[in-house]
Amino acid sequence: MFLKKVLLSTVLVISFWGCKKKVDAQTIVVNENLEAKFANVSPKLLSDNANPLLDFMFTADPTAVEYNGRIYVYATNDHQQYEKVGKDGKNSYGYTRTLVMMSSDDMVNWTYHGLINTAEVAPWIALSWAPSITSRLEADGKTHFYLYYSNGGIASAVLTSTSPVGPWSDPLGKNIVDPSVPGVDVDNPFDPGVMIDDQGTGWLVFGAGTPKTKYMPDNARIVKLGADMISLASDISKIPAPYFNEASDLNFINGTWVYSYCTSWDERTEWPYTNIAKPTVCNISYMTSKTPLNLDSWKYRDNYFKNTGDVNVGPFTNNHTHLFKFKEKYYLAYHAMYLQDYFDTKGGFRNVGIEAILVDAENDVTFPMVNATFKGPSQLSLLNPFVVQQAETTAGTSGQVQFDTVGIVGNMVAIGKIDKQCLMVRGADFSKQIPAKFEARVKGTGRIDVYVNNLKGPALVSLMCDVKDWTTLSKKIKLNINKEVGNIYFVFNGEGFLFDEWKFY
Repeated sequence: MFLKKVLLSTVLVISFWGCKKKVDAQTIVVNENLEAKFANVSPKLLSDNANPLLDFMFTADPTAVEYNGRIYVYATNDHQQYEKVGKDGKNSYGYTRTLVMMSSDDMVNWTYHGLINTAEVAPWIALSWAPSITSRLEADGKTHFYLYYSNGGIASAVLTSTSPVGPWSDPLGKNIVDPSVPGVDVDNPFDPGVMIDDQGTGWLVFGAGTPKTKYMPDNARIVKLGADMISLASDISKIPAPYFNEASDLNFINGTWVYSYCTSWDERTEWPYTNIAKPTVCNISYMTSKTPLNLDSWKYRDNYFKNTGDVNVGPFTNNHTHLFKFKEKYYLAYHAMYLQDYFDTKGGFRNVGIEAILVDAENDVTFPMVNATFKGPSQLSLLNPFVVQQAETTAGTSGQVQFDTVGIVGNMVAIGKIDKQCLMVRGADFSKQIPAKFEARVKGTGRIDVYVNNLKGPALVSLMCDVKDWTTLSKKIKLNINKEVGNIYFVFNGEGFLFDEWKFY
């Protein structure tokens, strides 16, 4: 495996909260013991990489919204297609009727919140792809979330909630844009992108219709949303996006509307800009405007995210990104075929990754070129192991761990099987306190072995579980660990065993 060879031949330096720490020998020990303990190890556990965000399922077409100090990411559920067609099947997107939810406060450890079952919430839809989300504090004092998605390639729909993880409702009972909606004079409006400007006004962009020409296909659109965010409040206008293909996204930065999109696979036979290079195939380009409903106001700026196949992060695939700001930093979410080898498939199944991007918001809103990587973003803050943490919060797994919904909406539990599974979190802060006790909320019969940094030798603590109902069990820790920042590994098994949350004392 390429990642293993890299780890064995180089000294890795990782950064936690600005402090660098050599972990080459330790990482090798961890990797060797992981491979000895588990038959199927995710490449994220064999590296310090942050991408992809989730490594136990396929996800694609990301969008994001910040809420209460966390970034919530939503994605197309490629895994639903994978489970339907199997590892030898192809990702035709024809069985996808759920969306994936996850969140993080540090950009490295991600909490899986389960699925939005669009087939159940809106049973009239055909498919659910390419979500786009925004939120706004409304007159009732609650933050309302508006989640738009592509109803296959033929229309766009919307769901609403007063929580970032649901429950979700279908406010219209029909598409928000399709050819039957008054004023929508386009065919097949797909891949919606939503944004709220500094006046509180919502805007929606999308692709539509059949391309007229390769260079100027004439099928990118924008419309102002009504105050309710589920109606249209203007005529639909065009955006003159060269070589437009799909994946519309919209941002509002320092008084400027920024539209980005995925370009086509067509040869660039026409290109009128002498001072801007032709965009490479299936990349992400962007345009800006001060008056977005005016067709002539849009200015093509540049391309700024190449296809992941161009930079050897998986094979070539379609391209879909979302630009967002979190804790005063800009990031670009996208997808790549990170995990096909891990899942033993070549079917075209994708996973969401994230990169930091240095946006110049002052000088005419300029984006630099950013490339997909395995490394991904840096950890923004350390994980506190002395407060309750969810078992569905991971930075890496092995054994292709499965999760199920239990209790409140958005809460998941890990499912123990006969074969061992492993959950790992990164950057846990033991630098100020040494743990004396470990506790976990569990159900069923099984065992959790806890390791810090090193899977060699005895576990830091082993918790035996044999309970019929949900119970919080604890055990004293007899072994000592160093005062440092490190990774925690939870190795667990037991048929029918469920693992909900954990905490050190």
